[in-house]
Amino acid sequence: MTNRENFGSRAAVIMAMAGSAIGLGNIWRFPFIVGEYGGAAFILVYIVCCFLLSLPILLSESIIGRRTHQNTFGAMSTLAPGTHWKWLGLLTIVSPLIILSYYSVVGGWSFAYLIKACALQFKPENVEEVTGMFAAFSSSVWGPLACLLVFLGLTALIIFSGVKKGIEKFSKISMPVLFVLIVVIAVYSVTLPGAMDGVRYLVKPDFSKLSSDAFSAALGQSFFSLSLGVGTMLIYSSYVSKDENILVSGTGTALFDMLFAILAGFAVMPAVFAAGIAPSSGPGLVFETLPYIFAKMGAGGQFLSAAVAILFFLTILVAALTSSISMMEVGVAYMVEEKGVSRTKATAGIFFLTLVLGILCSLSFGTLSGVKLLGNTIFNFCDRLCSNWLMTLGALMFSIFVGWKMDKAAVRDELTNGGTLKANSRMFPFIYFLIKYIAPLTIAAIFISGLLA
Repeated sequence: MTNRENFGSRAAVIMAMAGSAIGLGNIWRFPFIVGEYGGAAFILVYIVCCFLLSLPILLSESIIGRRTHQNTFGAMSTLAPGTHWKWLGLLTIVSPLIILSYYSVVGGWSFAYLIKACALQFKPENVEEVTGMFAAFSSSVWGPLACLLVFLGLTALIIFSGVKKGIEKFSKISMPVLFVLIVVIAVYSVTLPGAMDGVRYLVKPDFSKLSSDAFSAALGQSFFSLSLGVGTMLIYSSYVSKDENILVSGTGTALFDMLFAILAGFAVMPAVFAAGIAPSSGPGLVFETLPYIFAKMGAGGQFLSAAVAILFFLTILVAALTSSISMMEVGVAYMVEEKGVSRTKATAGIFFLTLVLGILCSLSFGTLSGVKLLGNTIFNFCDRLCSNWLMTLGALMFSIFVGWKMDKAAVRDELTNGGTLKANSRMFPFIYFLIKYIAPLTIAAIFISGLLA
């Protein structure tokens, strides 16, 4: 087996794992999901779900990764040799590469809109054109493909540099910057005329709007926000030293991810209310609605609105990159450790593989829009395949493996660092109960409801 790098400190571990979790879903998905399900009441349910469901799954992946210090396939082969559990390892190599392919299309859009913001294209005099800008751009050929290439290239460049010089260095710089940017945007957003209605929407619960769909959506958002079930947390945990407290780093990751999502809500929703736009406008909030808002702001000061637009789309781009590097690393680690390929060749191979599928996903908004897979465009098929099936199945299997297949003593040993962490030892019965019973039963319910939907 090759000599493996480790993250250098607890801060590096939390920054890298939080970076994997914090991505486009926090910025564009969380605000419109909150808008669809009633605001503050949904946020409270979401917070509960983060700690009772998502954190146990994150810890399950962390236990497997840190226990073996191997890639997803190698980890399952080591802990359950000669069994079918190795297929879970392969599943969690394929899943993130599919996700990366279509995720990079959206990452490319964020790069394109950052360029548009820098070029001052969101002007008050062409405010009506701004809302149609996204449809025209996404359905074209060469612009989105060029941006896809740039985004994937940046991701590959970071991965090529390795764990310490690439992933750790980028995460330690980007995560503080990301939080500063989103706080600046949130502060500006809440100062807009009429923004207080948006603030009240986020802090005043209306439990009458909660439904079974809202609970399911909260579970799904907390689950997918942390990039669970696809091996990214497992592979990052495999670079964590035996001295690290994985309960602390895991909890820190969940807290950072949750905090960022809530900050994103305060960055987006007050501006939406200030502009008089319905909070349930859907996924178009980022690339259609918000540029419109920036253009309208320009009537009161072009420089200020342009600066806010640049900051916002820079935030989206950085958030997208922190997640994309974790997805690419899963495949690269497998190629390096299981196939003996150099990191350079492995990175290049994964880059071209995801680029090909990414091109098909990008063209599905225009040239290939008529190509359907089970009634879906190529982009939507990949998204639904991973979001509704592969990620949920992966997380379910990880929780079952740790709760029912692994020896309980081994799980305790890993979570308590051989019994040296007394606080973890006291909390172990409760955490193990969540991993063994609550997490798999809840995820199974979500999975079955998705099949019946």
